[in-house]
Amino acid sequence: MNTKKFSFIVYLSIGCLLLSALLYGVDYLVFRDAHTLFLYLMSSLAFLPLEIFIVVLIIERIVDQSERKAKLQKLNMVLGAFFNDVGNHLLRGLLDNFENKAEIAKHLNLKDSWGKKEFQEAAAYADKLKIEIDRHDMNLAELKVFFAQKREFLMTLLGNPSLLEHDHFTDLLWAVTHLDEELESRDSVENLPEADLVHLAGDIERLYGRLVVEWLDYIEHLHNNYRFLYSLVLRTHPFQDNPSAVIK
Repeated sequence: MNTKKFSFIVYLSIGCLLLSALLYGVDYLVFRDAHTLFLYLMSSLAFLPLEIFIVVLIIERIVDQSERKAKLQKLNMVLGAFFNDVGNHLLRGLLDNFENKAEIAKHLNLKDSWGKKEFQEAAAYADKLKIEIDRHDMNLAELKVFFAQKREFLMTLLGNPSLLEHDHFTDLLWAVTHLDEELESRDSVENLPEADLVHLAGDIERLYGRLVVEWLDYIEHLHNNYRFLYSLVLRTHPFQDNPSAVIK
């Protein structure tokens, strides 16, 4: 709490106490009934703990939950923008470089019949995701160009205040921007030494693991709240054979 705000609270408290004392004084001067005045004072004090309970523990909690729900709604809109513009492309493009692509697709192949149990199982798999990257088949040049095109968009997301309460998604954005910086720092990504390829493969593995975890969380949100959006994801996600938005 800054000094100005603290001083305001102190002055406001003192002012309220003085005003209350003044009003009680006027009451006594007008009616000269100390007994009744004291009775009302004690009744008010006796009700004060209950009033605090109602205001702080019930009403404030309801308001807080409503605000959190609104923030979560805004956050999921930001997540949707990220996956539509960047995340889905990375999920598709990087998957082709993985030697265990079939195993990953098997665990993350969304179905219309998925419920809470299936999402929990997929999330548990994603938390411990092991990626086997073919280091010599990584299309780093294409990835470098893609990040260059999306750099301004990613910087805008990092400056979004809605993300301050979502550490995991912020970590994902940092993983994406770090890989972008690594690729941009190299004059050429062709014929890189083995040690450098191992390093970049590690960055890609970190990025993809976090990407899948956040993707599953976002998709479960769509499943629970926006089934029409979830329907599109079912037809277009990269962990299935021949994804297509066309309904057949």
